[in-house]
Amino acid sequence: MPPFKISYLPFILILLGLSGSGDKREDAVPKGQAAPFPIRQGFDGPAELPRLYVKSSLTDSPAHGRVFNLKEGGNLRESIQSLNCGDTLMLQAGATFATDGFTLPARQCDDQHWIILRTGASDSELPPEGTRVTPCYAGIVALPGRPDYHCNAPKKVMAKIVFTAKGGSPITFADGANHYRFIGLEVTRESPGAVVYNLAQPAKDGVMDHILFDRVWFHGTAEGETTRGIFLGGSTYVAVIDSYFNDFHCTSVTGACVDSQAISGGTGSRPMGPYKIVNNFLEAGAETIMFGGGSATATPADIEIRRNHMFKPPNWMAGHPQFIGAADGRPFIVKNLFELKNATRVLLDGNIMENSWGGFSQSGFAMLLTPKNQAAKIGNVCPDCYVTDVTIRNCRISHVGGGLQIANAGSDNGGVPKDGQRYSIHDITIDDIQAQPYKGYGVFAQISMSLGAPTLRNVQIDHVTAFPPKSLLILGGPIGEPRVSGIFITNSVFTGGAQPIVTTGGGVDRNCSAQPTREGVVQVFEKCYASYAFHHNVIVGSGDWPKGNAMLRNVNDIGFVDFKDGNGGDYRLAKNSKFEGAAMDRKDVGADIEAIEKATQGGK
Repeated sequence: MPPFKISYLPFILILLGLSGSGDKREDAVPKGQAAPFPIRQGFDGPAELPRLYVKSSLTDSPAHGRVFNLKEGGNLRESIQSLNCGDTLMLQAGATFATDGFTLPARQCDDQHWIILRTGASDSELPPEGTRVTPCYAGIVALPGRPDYHCNAPKKVMAKIVFTAKGGSPITFADGANHYRFIGLEVTRESPGAVVYNLAQPAKDGVMDHILFDRVWFHGTAEGETTRGIFLGGSTYVAVIDSYFNDFHCTSVTGACVDSQAISGGTGSRPMGPYKIVNNFLEAGAETIMFGGGSATATPADIEIRRNHMFKPPNWMAGHPQFIGAADGRPFIVKNLFELKNATRVLLDGNIMENSWGGFSQSGFAMLLTPKNQAAKIGNVCPDCYVTDVTIRNCRISHVGGGLQIANAGSDNGGVPKDGQRYSIHDITIDDIQAQPYKGYGVFAQISMSLGAPTLRNVQIDHVTAFPPKSLLILGGPIGEPRVSGIFITNSVFTGGAQPIVTTGGGVDRNCSAQPTREGVVQVFEKCYASYAFHHNVIVGSGDWPKGNAMLRNVNDIGFVDFKDGNGGDYRLAKNSKFEGAAMDRKDVGADIEAIEKATQGGK
C-alpha cells in the first residue's frame, strides 16, 4: 500500500502531470467548494494592496540650505529651534548629547526643502543607503541574546542623544511639524527605575508629516521600562528604514506599563498613513509592531512593512540559562510579533519573524489579525476600528507557540469593532511551533468569530508550509447565521497534529465547532463556514479532511530537501517528491522557498 492517498481524482491527474484543464483549472476545485479569488490589478487575492507608498531615498529629501555643526556640550534644543527649511544640523560623531527632551518645530517646509538632523560623520563612514545600521556603528561589538550582526571593526560614528528626564519623550514633533530626516543617530534614555513611554512621538492631538528615520539606533535599557521606540500617533508619510530597535519592554506584575512596541500607531483622530517600515531590526516585548489598541476615530491606511527582522531575545524567557529580566527579577511581558487591531491596506512582505511565547495574556501566536473596539474605563473607545485588506507574503516565522490568530470578536465588555475581512496570506513558512516551551496551543491558525461581531470573510491562505504539533486549526463561531464565509486554505503543506481541529469553546448550543472530535472535519467546516475551500493540501497526520487533499502517514513522504525535524530545515521539495507541480497553479505544493529567500535577502 502506498504511503499516501489522494482522495480526489483531478488531484491525482495533477500529480501525474496529466491535467489538461488550462491555467485556471476550475475543474480541480472539489464539488461544493468555492472557486479561487479572481486576479485583479492592485490586489493580492482578496486584499487590496496599499495605494500610496512613502518615498524615502536621500534624493527624495533634499536640503540645500545652511549646515550647522554642534559639538558635544552644545545646546541641542536651541540649535534645533534655529533650523529652517533646507538646513542640516550635524551632531559630532561619537559625542553624547544629554537632553530632558526637545520639540521639533513646525516649519512651512516642502518636498524640496527638508530639515536634516544627522551624525557629523561622513556618508562613507555609515553603511550605504539601503543597508541596515547596527550598534557596531556606535562601537558596540555585540548585544547579548541577539543575532550576530558581524561587527568586525566597531567604530563610534553615530551621535548619541540621551534622555535624562523621568517620563515624557526625548523627541516630540510639534503639531504640524514636517519634512524632517534623521540619519545616523543613537537615541536612548537614562533614569533607572522610571518608565519612558516613547522615544519619538507627535505632540498630543498633533499631526506630523513627511518624517524619515534613516539608519538610526533607538533603544531602551536592559532592565528598565521603555514602552515604545516610535509612536506614530497622528502622522502621514512616515518611514523607518535601515535601522535597529531593541530593549522595548514592560515588566510583568510590578511594572508601570503593559504593552510595549518598537513601532506603534493606529490610535487617535488625526490622519494616519501612509507608512513605510523597511529593512529594520525590530525588538519589543509585547508586540513588535502594532496598529490599534486604543481610542481611535480614524484608521491608518497604506502600510508597507518589508524586509524586517522581528525578534524577541530567547533569554527574556523565564528559565533560560542566561535569563535577563527587570531589576526585580520579573520577566518582561511577551505577547506576539505582529498585531493589527485598526488598519487597512497593509503589506507585510519579506519579513523574518522569530520567538514568541505565552504565559501572560496571550498564547504565543506569531501574528494577530484581530480588529478591536478597545475596552476602557469609560467604555468601548473604538467602535469604528477595523482591519481589512491585509497581505502577508514571503515571510519566514520560527520558534512560536502558534502561527496565526484571525478573529473577529468582542472586547472584554462586549464592544465589537466595525469590520475584519479580506486577508491574503501566502508563501510563508512557520516552523518550530511548540506548545512547550513556548506556552502556546501548538496550532497553525485560529480562525474564529464571536456572536455579535462583524462577519469574518474572504480569507485566503495559500502556499503555506507549517508544522503545528497539536492541531492544524482552532475554529469557532456562533450557531446558525451569520457564518464565516470565503475561507480558502489551499496548496499548502501541514502537519496535522494529534487532533485535526479543536474548538474555541462555549458549548454545543453556542459554538459551531463545539464537538470536533465527534463530528468529522467536513461537518464542522459546514457548520462554521457559509463557503470555503480546502483542497490541494498535503497533510501529515489523521483527520477526515475534505476531498482533494493528500493524506500522509510520515512527514518524510513529502520529500523535503532537508526537513530537519521542522526547525530550520530546507523546505523545498526534492526532485523526486511526488508533490512537485501538484498545486492548483502547477507550482510545488507548499511555500515558494525561492521567493521567500529573495524577499528576505539581507534581512537577518
